[in-house]
Amino acid sequence: QIQLRESGGALVEPGASLRLSCTGTTRHAVWTFDTYAMGWFRQAPGKEREFVAGILWHGAESFYADSVKGRFTISRDNHKNIVYLQMNSLKFEDTAVYFCAADAGRQGHYTDYSIRHAMENWGQGTQVTVSS
Repeated sequence: QIQLRESGGALVEPGASLRLSCTGTTRHAVWTFDTYAMGWFRQAPGKEREFVAGILWHGAESFYADSVKGRFTISRDNHKNIVYLQMNSLKFEDTAVYFCAADAGRQGHYTDYSIRHAMENWGQGTQVTVSS
C-alpha cells in the first residue's frame, strides 16, 4: 500500500509550463517507493479519466498518451520518493484534474498498453487550468 499526494497544480496561460509533483509514502519494508510503477492521469469536466504518462519502477522506461507526446515528460527521483510531470506548451485542452497513481508494486513490467490499466493506488488530484 502506498499513499500518494500531488502538488503543483495552478492556473496558467496557453503556452506556459508547469511541473507537477507526487510524493509517495509506503511503510512496507520490502515494497518501497522504488518498486512501484507510477503514472499520471487526468480528468476533465464531463469526461472520463484518461492516461497521460507512466514510468516503470526503475525509471528507465516511460510511456505517453499521444496527446502529450513531445510536450510532457514524466520522471522520478527514487531517493526522494517523488514522481514528476513536466508539462510544456500547455493548451486549453490540458485543463483537468491531474491524478498521480501507482501500481501494486513488486517491480512490475508493463507495455505501453498494460501500464494504463495497472494502477491500483490513487492520489486526491491537483487542478491544472489553462486559460487566457
